[in-house]
Amino acid sequence: MPDAIRIVDYFYTETGDRPGEGARVLGHLMAVGVNLIGFHGFPRGRRAQLVFLPSDPAAFRAAAKKAKWKVVGPKKAFVIEGNDRVGALVEHFDRLAKAKINVTASDAVSAGAGRFGAIFWVKARDVKRAAKALGVG
Repeated sequence: MPDAIRIVDYFYTETGDRPGEGARVLGHLMAVGVNLIGFHGFPRGRRAQLVFLPSDPAAFRAAAKKAKWKVVGPKKAFVIEGNDRVGALVEHFDRLAKAKINVTASDAVSAGAGRFGAIFWVKARDVKRAAKALGVG
């Protein structure tokens, strides 16, 4: 079965880079029933940037507003899901390279049961070209 690739909305916010912030933020989303396709957090100076890929962007925006978070977005990212194998991302990244599109960041994980998932980002100006290069409708 071929890999499934889709464009998704993502949002980000910054918070203090201290123990428990991720648990607090994710706990709020859980309490209000917001499901995430993906989540990525990393330090940024003395702060932390938290990136959310919600399955329901409107529900995420409502939850963020309720919590009084300052969020940026929606922006676009790509999600790939498929059967795990050696070099699972190579063909996709090769297509982007041939189209002269730079992948600015990516995360991938083996999901178990022979499956993998990945998220990757390109510059906003390249989203449409990347979608075309990857055959995303």
